[in-house]
Amino acid sequence: MQAASDIFLGWQRVQGLDGRRRDFYIRQLQDWKGIAEPENMRPDGLALFGRLCAATLARAHARSGESIAIASYLGAGAAFDRAAAAFAEAYADQNEADRAALVEAVRTGRVSATVP
Repeated sequence: MQAASDIFLGWQRVQGLDGRRRDFYIRQLQDWKGIAEPENMRPDGLALFGRLCAATLARAHARSGESIAIASYLGAGAAFDRAAAAFAEAYADQNEADRAALVEAVRTGRVSATVP
């Protein structure tokens, strides 16, 4: 994520293999970023990585529109807050169910798993 687009954003019209011409949006962001390897992180480092990703995503979304329009869309009430909290809880529940299914699949031998 980056807060401002760079000079390499653009589009191109090309002919596909089927002979039809199509427009493609092309996006090459600045390529001076590092790559995190969550599988090699300790739990506290992974938690920090998650917080940094969330903050970066929130910043990118906050800069993607007009603050007045976004505030008007969300309104002054708590409806959006409740909806976001309900989604987060449902998402967490689904993650827990997915993990339980994976643990059961490993336990019964349907899939194999190794710990590095």
